[in-house]
Parts: sequence; structure tokens; C-alpha cells
Amino acid sequence: MVKIGNISLPGFPLLLAPMEDVSDPPFRAVCKDKGADLMYTEFISSEGLIRDAIKSRRKLDIFEYERPVGIQIFGGDEESLSLAARIVEVTNPDLLDINFGCPVKKVAMKGAGAGVLKDIDLMVRLTSAVVKSTSLPVTVKTRLGWDDKTKNIEEVAERLQDVGIKALAIHGRTRTQMYKGEADWTLIGKVKNNPRIRIPIFGNGDIDSPQKAVEYRTRYGIDGIMIGRAAIGYPWIFNEIKHYMATGEQLPPPSVEDRVEVCRTHLRKSVEWKNPIVGINEMRRHYANYLKGLPNIREFRNKLVTLKTEEEINAVLDEIVRTYAGYEFQHTPIELVNYHEKCPV
Repeated sequence: MVKIGNISLPGFPLLLAPMEDVSDPPFRAVCKDKGADLMYTEFISSEGLIRDAIKSRRKLDIFEYERPVGIQIFGGDEESLSLAARIVEVTNPDLLDINFGCPVKKVAMKGAGAGVLKDIDLMVRLTSAVVKSTSLPVTVKTRLGWDDKTKNIEEVAERLQDVGIKALAIHGRTRTQMYKGEADWTLIGKVKNNPRIRIPIFGNGDIDSPQKAVEYRTRYGIDGIMIGRAAIGYPWIFNEIKHYMATGEQLPPPSVEDRVEVCRTHLRKSVEWKNPIVGINEMRRHYANYLKGLPNIREFRNKLVTLKTEEEINAVLDEIVRTYAGYEFQHTPIELVNYHEKCPV
């Protein structure tokens, strides 16, 4: 069992990463249903929360069925982060996470997200201010460092633990790498195996198969894995990893019926969360990912992204099930989409 403050997680938990414009309540719902043990909201600007910006406030929405769930905030000012932490606490999440890893230029170049990696003393002060401002367990997600010359995650881990964080998730790249090349988990393993470290350490970066998850668990000794891009369009990865860890066998790929059912669930949750017009519009970008691999699916997909009612969309989904009945998917590598390229922040 892994403990984050008063939160108890399974022996080797799988976490859904906070992803801007991805990890909203409808997406979290399907990931929870498919095995995610702990989830995080999209990151929320501390300044936006203080200004009571509608977009920032909307990201505070969490639901009982999601628990345990954390709300992630970002910012580069101690007072603003402290105030944001107090606002977050009122919504009663299970934990509060600080983003020190977002590499997007609009965030990092303003001294927030991964931009804080340039000033470790500031990172420590910001974290300490948040810890002192809330009774919630505080966790951090970050990267190895700003660039290859400043991979100071070992020092960062010790200092953040010393000011009171309850868990640390580390992405195996620097900020300057963005998502280029391969994630290097070597330093993540060193952090975990540091005898001074008592908090859970979660690895993040390029986990795209059950085999790799088990390999990295064994090689680096981490307490759990945070999965982000691999879950986009493929929430089944959580249960696939759990099954492989338990049995050594790989589950068959999700069937047409499985994929259509996730489309229906995601659509329904999207409409419930927003409203029929917005919910249906926002769902349109997801069909291609969920239905990927079906031959000649374009005609159906084109219908799905133009229809305006749930009833019409569900009728097309029914037609897809009938048309592709018995179709057998093959296991293929999961494409890790760089969602940051279209990040609206």
C-alpha cells in the first residue's frame, strides 16, 4: 500500500497525469472506469483563481466517483499560490498538486511551471508557502531540471520533502527537451533509492505498454507510475498494465463494442458536465482516437463530428458496432501525442 498523507492507494498505483485541455471530468471518468487509481485535474492558474476567472473556476469541478482526486495549480508567486491553495481547499479534493513541470512557453517563460526549475530556492519557497496554507496533502509534479546542465532533481526531491510535500512525480526529461527524444528514468530511480527519501516517488514519461511499465517498475524501484499521453484515446492502458503485472499475460485489445461504449460514456459525461451544445462539440476531437484502427472509418467519423444531438450520434455508434462486428484489433504501439502543441494556455 502506498500512502500520500491520509490517502491509501494500491500497492503499485497508476496515476492519470494532469494534462491541460485533456484531463477534464469526462476524460477522467473513462480513465477511472478503466483502472486509474489516482487522478488530477487540468492545471489551474493561481492568478486565474484569484481573479475568479470562469475558465479557472470551472477546472475546480470534481465528483465523488473520481476519488481520490487531486487539483493541480501553478504559479510563480508565493502569495498568489497560497491564496489559490485556500480556494482549492474549499472544493474538498483529496490532495493539492503543484505544477513545476509544464514546459509550454507561455507558462515557463513567465516563471511558472517548468520555469521555476531555473530557481530551486524559489521552488522551495513556493512549495513551503502552499504547504503552510492548506491542510490538504501537497504533492509536486516536476522534471529532471531546466536543461542538461541543471538536472538537479535529486536536490529538489530532498528539499521539497523537507518542507512538507507528501509525494513527488517526476517526468524523465528536462524543460528544454519538451517531449523530444526518450524519457530518461535513471535519475528518477536515484531519487527513489536515496535513503533520505521517505515520500512516494512516481515515475512519468513514455510509458506506452504493460511490458514497459513492469520493466520500469523492476529497474527503477518507483512506487507507482503516472500515465499521461498514452491514455489519450486509450484509457484501457491502466487495466492492461494491472492485468499484466498480476498475471504476466497481455489482455486482448479492446473490441469495437468496448471502444464504442467508451465513446458513449465520454459523450454522456461531457454533455452532463457542460451542456448538449458544448458537450457534443468538445467530444468531436475524441472520436478519431477511440476508433483508431478501424478500416475505412472516415465516413462514420465525418458523421460523428457534424451531428448535433446525442440521439443521432448514438445511432451512428450503433451502426459502427453492426458494421464492424467481429473485427479483431491487433496490439500496436500506442502513439504518444504531443498535446502541448495545441495547448490553449
